[in-house]
This record gives sequence, C-alpha cells and structure tokens, in this order.
Amino acid sequence: MSELSHILPNTASSEPRLSLLEAQLETLFDVSCVLSRSLDLRTTLYEVLKTLHDRGRLHLGMVSLIDEDTGELIVSAQYNEHATPFEKVRYQSGEGVVGRIFEMNAPWILPRINDEPRFLDRLNIYDRHLPFIGVPIRIGNEGAVGVFAAQPPVVDGLLTEHARFLEMVANLIGQAVRLSRTVEAEQTALREERDKLRRHLKGEHGFFNIIGHTQRMRFVFEQVRQVAKWSTTVLLRGESGTGKELIANAIHYNSPRGRGVFIKLNCAALPDNLLESELFGHEKGAFTGAITQRKGRFEQADGGTLFLDEIGEISPAFQAKLLRVLQEGEFERVGGNRTLKVDVRVIAATNRHLEQAVKMGEFREDLYYRLNVMPITVPPLRERIEDIPELARFLVAKIARLQGRELEMTDSALRILMQHDWPGNVRELENCMERAAVMSENGIIDQAVIQLAGLHLDIENHFNHDAVRSISNLDLQDVELDERERVISALEQAGWVQAKAARLLGMTPRQIAYRIQTLNIKVKQF
Repeated sequence: MSELSHILPNTASSEPRLSLLEAQLETLFDVSCVLSRSLDLRTTLYEVLKTLHDRGRLHLGMVSLIDEDTGELIVSAQYNEHATPFEKVRYQSGEGVVGRIFEMNAPWILPRINDEPRFLDRLNIYDRHLPFIGVPIRIGNEGAVGVFAAQPPVVDGLLTEHARFLEMVANLIGQAVRLSRTVEAEQTALREERDKLRRHLKGEHGFFNIIGHTQRMRFVFEQVRQVAKWSTTVLLRGESGTGKELIANAIHYNSPRGRGVFIKLNCAALPDNLLESELFGHEKGAFTGAITQRKGRFEQADGGTLFLDEIGEISPAFQAKLLRVLQEGEFERVGGNRTLKVDVRVIAATNRHLEQAVKMGEFREDLYYRLNVMPITVPPLRERIEDIPELARFLVAKIARLQGRELEMTDSALRILMQHDWPGNVRELENCMERAAVMSENGIIDQAVIQLAGLHLDIENHFNHDAVRSISNLDLQDVELDERERVISALEQAGWVQAKAARLLGMTPRQIAYRIQTLNIKVKQF
C-alpha cells in the first residue's frame, strides 16, 4: 500500500483494543456535543482537540484549514496541555507530511516520526519517537478542505484504530466547517445587504434630496446640518404636507445615530390606551388580547431615533406619561413594574400652534419646553414659489423611474404650477405630478395635461406679484407658449389695453377680443 494509506498489522491483544474502542465511543459522543454548542469555529475546534486529549487518547491535536484566497493550509486550532502559544503556521499543498495528506486527500500513519524525513514539525511540539497520524478533512464529496492530525501518547500497536477514529472525528469537523462557512457567507451577505440599504437610505434621505434655494429653505438646511451632529430633541413645525418627515429622515440618517434604527409613529392615529402600549410596550396578560410580551417603540428605537408625528394631538393625560420618558429616558411597560431605561433621540412634528394650545390648557407647558429644544419651521410651498420648478422636475424624475419611462415637463406647465396657491403644499404637488404623469400618453407634461390632472386655474387672478411680473415678461415669439399664455402676457404688457395688445400680437382688435372670449380670459378692470 502507498504511504498515505499505510495499514499496520494488529499486534495488540483484544482487551486493550476493546478498552480503546469503548473510550473512543464515549469520546465521539462528547465530541458531537461540543460541535453542537457554538458556531464559533475556532473555539469549537479547540474544545474538540481538548476532548480528544482528555478522553480519546490522542494528544497534541492540530487542525489546519485551507485559506480560500491563497490556497495555503493554515493551522486554525491546536491543543497543547502546556498551553504553549503558537504563531500562524502555513503549509503549501504537498509540503511536508501535512501538505502531502492534503494534496493526496488520504490519511498517513507514521509509526515513528523520526523515521520520516519529510516531517517538518513547524509547531515544534511533537515527540519524534512516537507515532503521528494525519487525515484529510472533507466536506461531502468535495476534495480536502484541511488536515486533522494528532499523536498517540504511547506505542500501543493500535494505530489503525486510532486512524479510523481520527477519520470519524474529521468527518464531524468537516460538517462543522461547512456550517461555519455557510453561516459566515450568509452573515457576509447580510452585512453587505445591510450596508447597501444604509447607503441607499442615506442617499434617499440625504440633504441633497431636500429641494429648495429660497432664503427660508437655506436657513432650514443650515439648522438641519447643525442639529444632525447632536442628539438634541427636535421639534419640526409647519403645515401638513410641507415635508417634515423628510426633514426628520435627513436628521437621523446624517447623524451619529444613522447606523441605528429609525422608528416612526403617528400620534394622531391611535387613542390613548393603544398609544401607551404602542410607545411603551406591554407585558403578557396586561389586558385582554395581550397574549405575549411586546416591546414598544421606545425600546425598539434604543440607540436610534424615534419620530413622533402629530405630537400636538396627544391628550393631556398621556402628555404626563410622555414627559417622564423624555426627561429621564425611563418608563414601564403597560402591566409591568420593572423600570426600563433607553437611549433614544426624539424628533417630534406638529402642524398645531403649540403656544396657543399651552395658553388654552390643551398642551402641558413643561412638555412643550421639553420638545421645543431645537425648533425647525418648515415654510409652506406658497412662501417659496421659486422652488416649484426644481421640486416639480425632481418629482417628475422620481415618477419616471417608477413608471420606467421618460417624462418631460414643459415651461408652460411649470408656469401653471407657479400660479397655484398649493394649500396641500409639497404633498399636493407630488400628487398633481403623479396624476399628470398618468394622464400624459406621450410622456410630455404640458399645460393641457396639468389641467387634465385637475389643476384648473384662473391664471390672471391666481398668482402672486412675482408670477405676474414673470408672465408679463414672456417672449411673445416663444414657440413653447400656448395661445392663452401668449394673449395674457400681451395684455399684461399692454396694461390690459386690448388694442395695444393686439398690435403686440400682430392681430386686429376684433381678433384679440374673439380670443379673450374663446379662451375664457377674465379681463382686468382698472
């Protein structure tokens, strides 16, 4: 037989052999228990080798595994009862006895180490006058992924039995290695997916996604950039639909807590009893239907940020309970008596006039001051009309990605948008853009599509002074202008004198009067 499958004659009597087999059977059970305890491969291998030393009559166990990047064998675990430390030892495939076992994927029994010149003993721990046994570690039908070796402490004539036992243990180690690598690969994939999602979320909620160049919005941006650095409580104020939640996202994902969780809750959506359970959690049996213990939003947000929308809608009774957790970071679950402590940054939002609510006794003054540490007021859309073109184009690009097609917005459509009061703010604008995209068959969003989307305007009466000035300065020869815009612009430039407007358009007074009537233009009276 070859050197790698060397079988020795059995010179031992039956009694020592039976004793060894009994010890090996007990050891095999112990090894299986060790392998089932932990997913930490290095710790598990060390415990296996220790078990073999203590119970299996095999000392100085060593496990070397293949490095998938370099193809080298690296000693991953070794047990020495004298706790002699070892440096990272490597073997090339085919190098020395260990490398040869790996290369040939077969066991090798050395009756006496000193007789084998290829034995390198890089660990410098083995007795060269005793035997040495090495077997490959396999995973299923794959080739060897490592080598498992040990030294019988005495010459007992039972090397074949020792080798077979080592192969059994090596098979178990192979399964542990496969499980460890599978778990490691899944964890790596999860980490990569987590990091990808974090990058995506940070990109989705970065500062550059908050559109606006007006002075008021620039001031808001500066506030957000500064407050994001700290864990200060923030109160976002402004009308419904102005983008307070978008600001809250930007604060969280650009803060040191950005790697933590971001939990949201609309306080107006729940009555007091459910709101308390939702925020603080409940114990099993706390009330009918509480069949299990449940963590509340504060516990879930520990180490991260909790966004409380519509904070002005909570009742005075619940305000007192909320005040304590904001002040001390402490609370009890519903039905529980154990005080829990959390580290949560709170961002609240409201469209109510809280100062007036405090005067009327509807909102606790101490809670108001606890929330109003860093107030940020988000202006309504009608106060930043200049931002509408950029906002509209941003929203149209977003909708185009979702619909998987090209969308284009004309200047005439933008001028119509700038002449609306937008009582619903950015939310209303986004809904309008989505309706317009749906109504546009060819991907062009113009004035007609905007009107089909439900935005009907009396142009000459529904825009501010800046819009009047902009429409009066339009180029009447611009081919992008529709007829109604061109007539209104000419009338504005002519001071609403129809004869003068007709000359600007190269029309007769009768022609412009006809167009005023058919285009339903309301003539201004001075």
